[in-house]
Amino acid sequence: MSVTAIATATSAAIGSFRTRRSTNGVSRFKMSIRSSFVSMAAAPMLTKLQQDCATPLPVLRNVASSMSDDIRAGLAVDGGSDLKMILSYVDSLPTGDEKGLFYALDLGGTNFRVLRVELGGKDKRVIAIESDQVSIPQELMSATSEELFDFIASALANFANKGGNFPGKKGEIGFTFSFPVKQTSIDSGILIKWTKGFAVSGTAGKDVVACLNEAMDRKGIDMRVSALVNDTVATLAGARYWDDDVMVAVILGTGTNACYVERMDCIPKLQGEFSPSGRTIVNLEWGAFSKGLPLTVFDRDMDAASINPGEQIFEKTISGMYLGEIARRALLHMAEEGSLFGKSVPEKLSMPFVLGTPDLSTMQQDGTEDLHTVGSVLYNVAGVESDLSSRKIVLEVCDTIVKRAARLAGAGIVGILQKIEEDTEDAIFGKRTVVAMDGGLYERYPQYRRYLKEAVAELLGPETSQNIVIEHSKDGSGIGAALLAATNSKYGRNL
Repeated sequence: MSVTAIATATSAAIGSFRTRRSTNGVSRFKMSIRSSFVSMAAAPMLTKLQQDCATPLPVLRNVASSMSDDIRAGLAVDGGSDLKMILSYVDSLPTGDEKGLFYALDLGGTNFRVLRVELGGKDKRVIAIESDQVSIPQELMSATSEELFDFIASALANFANKGGNFPGKKGEIGFTFSFPVKQTSIDSGILIKWTKGFAVSGTAGKDVVACLNEAMDRKGIDMRVSALVNDTVATLAGARYWDDDVMVAVILGTGTNACYVERMDCIPKLQGEFSPSGRTIVNLEWGAFSKGLPLTVFDRDMDAASINPGEQIFEKTISGMYLGEIARRALLHMAEEGSLFGKSVPEKLSMPFVLGTPDLSTMQQDGTEDLHTVGSVLYNVAGVESDLSSRKIVLEVCDTIVKRAARLAGAGIVGILQKIEEDTEDAIFGKRTVVAMDGGLYERYPQYRRYLKEAVAELLGPETSQNIVIEHSKDGSGIGAALLAATNSKYGRNL
């Protein structure tokens, strides 16, 4: 809804208020005046936000082109661009022949999962999956390395004790570790830095597999990590297990990242170290991308107040951890400078991250005439009293932030596809190509999904976009990690 439409709706509401009287006979005229003042004062602020967040086609094309350029620069030499372009050491993907019982540990954000997957080969594929999800206590996100990994190992031990015997051999784990790692082999990698709000001490510069193995030894767990993978790499492997056309995987959840299948002869920094397949999965760590992004004062203020100012700008613009906070900052500004919610500003609205991205999604699904759900969320989460006029503006703020995020994510996807297409003509755009998507933001936010797909279609055009399938790969990263553990099993695939 446009600002003009909101003002019109408010005027109509004012007219109706003037004909009514309260039960005690006091005119509602004052209420109508306040609604009018709120709308008039906040309207230019909303317009400014919409202008600053605008993502017309030229902006999207520039982002896609810049993403392609950064991919090439990062493949040429380490440190060549904002994108790390980390080699995954996954040179062969699951074939369907894998058999046996394998575990996966998926550490990707504020929650982690442990999974047990039974594989039955080509005929039976995935026979059974069991899983548990564990929330990481807030204090452990800034604790020591030993404290965090001991907590993870304990949860893994509790889960493993429920079943799954490994007579004469160690249990094998695919470890999905969704933070920037300098991979040194399929089963080792050095942590570059924590992201997604983690600030664990004593891990940066260390092998995260060794950290987990040592914690498992301390807890008496007879298991080993046979594959260390990023969540996007695991998602790609899990999706490719079922569909050979999968070339790209993207995670859009608490944080965000992307990876894709690359020809080894297109990676200059490899210096001729090719595997028999001639292809490998490359992890972009695209959250660090920063070129051509339309940013607001609220983005810059949030970044300045973060634990990693100046870093992970793409992630802070498009991922689930941050969208609610950007909206909160915009609403707080409107409340303070435009009296959006009346003369007083609720104290809770001043609390960083009090408004979450799931709250934005809940409000945007409100189909009631009086936007009752929007009012309930504002009151319950931020202590805000609101009328219909202010609720409509809140929805416009939510939509503006989410639309920008999703369209920029779509432009990033097109940037990856364009890079692959430039090196292998018609390998992408001339046939069916699948982009596997996972993450709670993509899965649970309908408007985000729609805006992302619309941006991809706009950039590629109607004919080419028909060949690009954007497909949800639910729980792909967990299953994919177990599959890569099987592919790289030291006991062979047939257990």
